[in-house]
Amino acid sequence: MTTRDSKLGYAPRNALNADALKAAIAARSRTRGDNDAVRSWLLNHFYRHVVANFEPARPIESIDDARDALGGTSIPAWVQARFAVPRTAAHDAPAPVVWVDPAAPQLLVLEARLVEFLESRTGTSLDGKLDRINCPQALALWEKEHARIAARLERGWRESQPDALVELLNTPSGRFVEFRHDCALLRAEMAFETYVMRHCLGQFADRQALTGGYGERYAEAIEAKRLRLVSFRDKQGQPHITISLIVRAGGKPKVEQVKGKQNRPPIARYIDDLLACLNALDTNDATPPDCIAIGIVRTESGWGRIENVRDAASQAKLIGRYPQLFPRLAAPAPVVEWLVAARQPELLRGPNGARTPSVRYAVRDKVSGSEAAFCTEGVKWPGLDVAEAQALQAARTLP
Repeated sequence: MTTRDSKLGYAPRNALNADALKAAIAARSRTRGDNDAVRSWLLNHFYRHVVANFEPARPIESIDDARDALGGTSIPAWVQARFAVPRTAAHDAPAPVVWVDPAAPQLLVLEARLVEFLESRTGTSLDGKLDRINCPQALALWEKEHARIAARLERGWRESQPDALVELLNTPSGRFVEFRHDCALLRAEMAFETYVMRHCLGQFADRQALTGGYGERYAEAIEAKRLRLVSFRDKQGQPHITISLIVRAGGKPKVEQVKGKQNRPPIARYIDDLLACLNALDTNDATPPDCIAIGIVRTESGWGRIENVRDAASQAKLIGRYPQLFPRLAAPAPVVEWLVAARQPELLRGPNGARTPSVRYAVRDKVSGSEAAFCTEGVKWPGLDVAEAQALQAARTLP
């Protein structure tokens, strides 16, 4: 994630889909059950940060760009007025306009990081004063705290507490264990996990009493059975993956985070072990950004690698939510290619683009040379040159 002028606050920029962004932030906050102060901060500072600084953002430089980004939604009057006036000198140019995906994985990761930071302020001197901190300042504080956590971890050590764990699954590379919510040694084992993994879930403000700070938030959630914590340990008992799952009353658990060491993605040689565990946990159908980043997704048939998603319905559902994953599909169905053609046709152009002849025709950039007639199902395809027509005819007659 990168920001523009983040050290100065909020850059001058307008969001084409500002209302949709704010509505998505509010909906996620309600689903999480954020307290009023956190939700208010998110709808003020986080929303402003997303509009002003968040990248990646799609630049909107014309009415046509706005129309493409909004699809069938009508273009707001302010956008039409904005592009009705031609640009003059650079210093007179109006603020840029962008479109931001309300569910972009990078945005969700950033939001989760800030919610974690805000909730950890409960009971501190900043409690009740959150509105005085803008989003770039909060992110700077988060970075500073985690740098301090890393330094503290270098000076401390805790032994693993086997009694705080229950075995879930054995794999060829090790075993998955779950932290017991009812064990007095829970917090000590969380501190051990954090020491080895170099993340914050077991980082307590008071390292002796194991209270306060980030660790308090996670420990209370586990003790109250709102959160499940699973760790992958190798043959020597060392952690390599930490999985957190949100417990939903009457429903399947939702995977919240999947972290390797130092909050990085788990290393490739443990992905098959991870898939076995996630399928054994029988989670709901949500796929968090952490899993997208390592190329695995939850479909109706269970967890698997993106390139192994073969059936059209699962592909369409996956690409409908994460269109950027289309290039990773090994064998995209025609209906999926049409879905991508409607939303991000640039993914289908070039020699390694669409396989379906009609989709290739629909997303072609331009026609060169003399035209040649080509017809399917009684419908002519105008604007084809001879080479294109011959290629499409050959594809059509394949057995």
